[in-house]
Amino acid sequence: MHYAIAFMPKRIWVEMHDDDDLACDVIVEMEDGGYYSALFVTLAYLRRQMALSYDVGLQIPYTPAVRYAAMETPQILVDSLDHDTIEDAIDNLIALDTFETFFARVIEEEDDRDGRIRTAEVAAVVLNEVLRAEETTVA
Repeated sequence: MHYAIAFMPKRIWVEMHDDDDLACDVIVEMEDGGYYSALFVTLAYLRRQMALSYDVGLQIPYTPAVRYAAMETPQILVDSLDHDTIEDAIDNLIALDTFETFFARVIEEEDDRDGRIRTAEVAAVVLNEVLRAEETTVA
């Protein structure tokens, strides 16, 4: 595979959601110093979201209870959230030139482009404050 040096991952951080191991936030630092973030989920996560929608429908009068999951942000669906799977998925997204479709670049200034851009301050909080984050240095 031939990537541009800017799109060579340098480090990857994985922040698991709760204790369920069904979803995680992933931050990638590229060789050029850019940071990108994305949400990785499993089928079990989507099933849980569908069950929650159904339960909410049961609680609201005159609302049909239906199982569905409405995706507000791009999510990368994987079989498991182990580091090898996440790293392989990132490599494939880069090789297929679709990485920036699913990963939002963390930038210094606000940008209204489709609401997916996050500020550097948000990334700093995720990287510095999340105790459960795991870091992987890509060889």
